[in-house]
Amino acid sequence: MSSSGVVLAALIGLISPFALLFGAGEMLSRPANRAVGPPPPDWPALGVRLHTPSGAAIAGWLARGQPGKGAVLLLHGVRTDRTQMLRRARFLNQAGYAALLVDMPAHGESSGDRITFGAREAAGVTTALEYLRRELPGERVGIIGVSLGAASTVLANPKPAPDAVILESMYPTIEEAVANRLVMRLGPVGAHLVPLLLWQMSLRTGVHARDLRPIQNLPHIGAPVLIVSGTEDKHTTWAGTQRLFDSAVEPKELWRVEGAAHVDLHAFRPEEYERRVLRFLAKHLRNGA
Repeated sequence: MSSSGVVLAALIGLISPFALLFGAGEMLSRPANRAVGPPPPDWPALGVRLHTPSGAAIAGWLARGQPGKGAVLLLHGVRTDRTQMLRRARFLNQAGYAALLVDMPAHGESSGDRITFGAREAAGVTTALEYLRRELPGERVGIIGVSLGAASTVLANPKPAPDAVILESMYPTIEEAVANRLVMRLGPVGAHLVPLLLWQMSLRTGVHARDLRPIQNLPHIGAPVLIVSGTEDKHTTWAGTQRLFDSAVEPKELWRVEGAAHVDLHAFRPEEYERRVLRFLAKHLRNGA
């Protein structure tokens, strides 16, 4: 190979990892908007449209429950929409709870130019929680957040605090979340690429990694918390989940879902999920009223 060919090959070898990371950053932060449509005809819910203080639109469904039984805000995971939480909303409604499902900012029918892994999504959580309290005055309010929804809840640190919080498959820090995903795809070398990926994602979103560390906010959430994760989850490892639980303050509970990866934990083990969730919510939204 000529000297110019060697130089070209070296440049390609140098540029390719950066191009890969640039593409990954674009894919991870690109909005996940899609049409969701009206609620299912067999489920008595109404469409709602809210606005954050910055003017961002938040789309959702509200199903009223039995007065005095409590209300639950349901927050989906990354790159999905409110329909991910529909089965949860149905069993909660059957138990008498009101249920509000919303599309997180930059997801579904909510506005937003970038996914920010909980930073800007936190404003959607606060807006939805304030709406639920205005619409159902006097009801005790809980939150169930999955992955992105869980991190957004903790980063929002809403005041007044909710009366109960369930956090599913939540990352402790964005550094760990990104490292776990890169290692899954690239092997051990992926851990060394974390700073580069976070740097260019920060340029895209205007959000710094220091703003995406739910484990630092969790001790201040001010609500009883149930932390749930799968033992085989490689996106959010069990060691990370244990650290989250250790950082939380009482009252707190931990559910170790044996054999579950980074999946819908309700779908993975529906009967046990419903039993545990209803017990936790009854304890803090009804018995604690």
